[in-house]
Amino acid sequence: MPTLSGPHNRLDAPAAGLRGFPAQVATHSVVDDHLLVGYCGAPGSPALGRMTGDLQAASAQLRELIATYPKDRPVVPVVELIATTVNPTPGPDGMFRSRANDSTIRRYLDAARALGGQLLLDIQPGRADFLPEVKAFEHWLVEPDVGVALDPEWAVEPGVVPGEEFGVTTGEELDGVAAYLASLVARHRLPEKIMVYHQVAVSVVRDIAGLKRHHGVAVINVVDGIGSPEAKKATWDLVMKRRPPHVNTGFKLFYQEDTRNGQALMTPEQVLALNPKPVYVVYE
Repeated sequence: MPTLSGPHNRLDAPAAGLRGFPAQVATHSVVDDHLLVGYCGAPGSPALGRMTGDLQAASAQLRELIATYPKDRPVVPVVELIATTVNPTPGPDGMFRSRANDSTIRRYLDAARALGGQLLLDIQPGRADFLPEVKAFEHWLVEPDVGVALDPEWAVEPGVVPGEEFGVTTGEELDGVAAYLASLVARHRLPEKIMVYHQVAVSVVRDIAGLKRHHGVAVINVVDGIGSPEAKKATWDLVMKRRPPHVNTGFKLFYQEDTRNGQALMTPEQVLALNPKPVYVVYE
C-alpha cells in the first residue's frame, strides 16, 4: 500500500511555441519526433522528486541527465510540478487535497521555460474528481507550454482515506480531461497539449477503452512500476497489453525506491530498449 509519508507520494509570456514546438495549432504530434525527459517535484518536498528547493540547481541536474541520453532524437525537458497534492487530512471541503498557489506555479513555469521545455501540472486529487481539479488551473493551461499529468493512485472513492489503498480512475474520466484540453487548444489556437496519466499498477485505470483520441492532445501513459528492472518491466508489460493504440508510452524511474535493495537505476539505454519505446521518461 502507498503511504503519504513515503517518497512515492507523489502570465505574461507570448502565446508561441518554445524550442521544437510550433507557435500555431499543432498539425502533428511532437512525441512522434522528440523524446521528453523530466524531473518531478514540489516546493519543500524532496520526497516528491528532485525538482524542489533551488530550481536553478535542479534544472542544472536535469540538463546533465538529458546529456546522458542518445542524440538520435531532440530532447524536450519537462518539469512536472505536483500542483494538486493529496493530504492525509480532509481539509475544509473534505477532499483530502490542496492546490499550489499561482506564485509557485509561476516559479516552476519560469524554470521550465529557462530549460526551453514544458511544464506539466500533476494532479493528485484525493476525493475530488480529475476534471474540476484540472479546470481550476485553466488560466495556466491556456499558456502554450503547460500540460497536465494525472495520478489516479491518489484518486480515492468517498469514505476512503488516501494512502490506505490505491485510488482508481476510468477511461471515461480520462477522456473528459482530454476533451477539455482539446477544447482549450481549439479555442485559444494553442500548440498541442500533453496529457500524462500515471499508472503504478493495472488496477488503477479501469475500462481504458473509454479514452478516445482528441485532436491537439498528446496522451502519454506513464508506467510507474517500482523496484528492480525486472519488476518494473513486468509492470510495463502488463500495462502495455491494455494500452489503446493511440496512447503514447512513458516510463518513471525512482532514485530511492528503485535502488533500495542495492539495484542500480535503469540506464537511459535500458529504458529506451523497452518495447514500445517510451516517448517520455520522468525521474522522481
